[in-house]
Amino acid sequence: MTHIVHCVKLDKDAEGLDRPPYPGELGQRIFEQVSREAWDLWLRQQTILINEHRLTPINPEHRKFLEQQMEQFFFGD
Repeated sequence: MTHIVHCVKLDKDAEGLDRPPYPGELGQRIFEQVSREAWDLWLRQQTILINEHRLTPINPEHRKFLEQQMEQFFFGD
């Protein structure tokens, strides 16, 4: 059964993700409020950030930066 959400990023009803894509409260918010299409946009943006800032996702400080950017991307102004 398709999971439909009202996407906060695209401001439309669309197919949601199959499961929370990130651990914790942020992952649950994304699951409930972000469409698959918007998540794909984030994955592209995340790749740009990793390349531009030369981030290593295994580094806790880099993961924290990406988490902050993800939250801003979906739920910021």
